[in-house]
Amino acid sequence: MTGPVGAGLEEKGSDGASKKTRVLVVTGMSGAGKSSALNVFEDLGYEAIDNIPLVLLNALLHPIAGGPAPRHGGVAATVDIRTRDFSVDTFLTDLGPLTSDPGLDVRLVFFDCDEDVLSRRYTATRRRHPLAEDRPLRDGIRHEREVMLPLRDRADVVIDTSTMAVGELRTTLVEQFKLEQGPGLTISIISFSYRRGLPRQADLVFDVRFLANPHYEEALRERTGLDREVADFVAADPVFGPFFDSLASLVLLLLPHYGREGKTYLTIAVGCTGGHHRSVFVADRLSRLLQDKDHRVSVRHRDLRSAPS
Repeated sequence: MTGPVGAGLEEKGSDGASKKTRVLVVTGMSGAGKSSALNVFEDLGYEAIDNIPLVLLNALLHPIAGGPAPRHGGVAATVDIRTRDFSVDTFLTDLGPLTSDPGLDVRLVFFDCDEDVLSRRYTATRRRHPLAEDRPLRDGIRHEREVMLPLRDRADVVIDTSTMAVGELRTTLVEQFKLEQGPGLTISIISFSYRRGLPRQADLVFDVRFLANPHYEEALRERTGLDREVADFVAADPVFGPFFDSLASLVLLLLPHYGREGKTYLTIAVGCTGGHHRSVFVADRLSRLLQDKDHRVSVRHRDLRSAPS
């Protein structure tokens, strides 16, 4: 390689300012959806590369003089336990020059998934886990999680696919990683059931189980927080108005500070007991309020598909 790291990578935008090359380093648990994600990134215009050591990715991004530069506006590459001579220490060492390169916008994306879901996926596909050749499947999964934990802690973005359908995963990736995305935060709001656990990717979590519960009203039990009758019932709780005003004020106060810290994606989770009524209503109302304030917002009701409880 010739020249400093990043030489020749910067492009000029329409306003003449330097435009960084987006680089997504994709890692995480085997079976958590990295291959599906790579297909989505390729559809979005990234040059997609599977199972490449970071030192070779560096060489790709900084070709020898006269060699071809990356073909697209961004590069997405998976580096995981399958990669030859993989080790977390080497990974972090090789990641350093990429993240410090002024011509690159590098994001470490970690795909995670619950052990039970991973086990079911491997059993259904009859594929062999890369660390379970000489041990039971669950032992291989647990060993991989232990090995990969430092990368999860280091990741810029953690995507938990435990409850995601393929379409939901695609929507999440498009919202967060589309190349033409403008400056500022992209906000994802998730409603969820506490019975089924916290969303792992959540940055902010709000518990709305103190609000009046429509589940105990027979006429509302089978409806959801998207129905007018349920919305009216929850909104009629005397504590709802002061709570929601405080919630909106807090979120609006925090958003510009997250932006100044360089955060590009924020996940807000709203939970109740069953994930069908109160959390759905509050999440939907908060998303509409933020959209009215010209924020980029998406909303997903994680547990709305399961039976009411």
